[in-house]
Amino acid sequence: MINKAIKYLGYFTAFVLVLLVLLVVYDASARYFFSTGSIALQELEWHLFDIIILFGISYTLKENSHVRVDIFYASYTEKTKALVNFISYLFFILPFSCLIIYIGLDFVSLSFLQGEISSNPGGLEFRYLVKALMPISFVFVVLVSLQELKIHYNKWKSL
Repeated sequence: MINKAIKYLGYFTAFVLVLLVLLVVYDASARYFFSTGSIALQELEWHLFDIIILFGISYTLKENSHVRVDIFYASYTEKTKALVNFISYLFFILPFSCLIIYIGLDFVSLSFLQGEISSNPGGLEFRYLVKALMPISFVFVVLVSLQELKIHYNKWKSL
């Protein structure tokens, strides 16, 4: 079930990327050809970029496409790789993700209670919505990490 959810999250992120590209092309064309622009559209570009980065984390982690220092890792045996991955998920990714969720919830609730909006004239309202992406995205990271933790543990035990 987690795999399916992350797969669809990846599709959603790809769709948002297409929207971002179209929005940037429109915004740049409007400025260049018509000398007009919109603060709200520029902020929307940043918000779409936030979605791509934050939701892309869990998809990239699930697909094992994340950045890794391969200087030593590439020469490890499969059993050692599984152990390194298990330790990485257990002691680094999971605690860091839980910390971001914990801190992020207060961050979002404060923004909501204050009715935070853009400081730019003509900017977007409801800033708490984009801030809510942070804890939500790391919930997905925790789910992927728990699944990967189980996979690497089983792999390590079987080798």
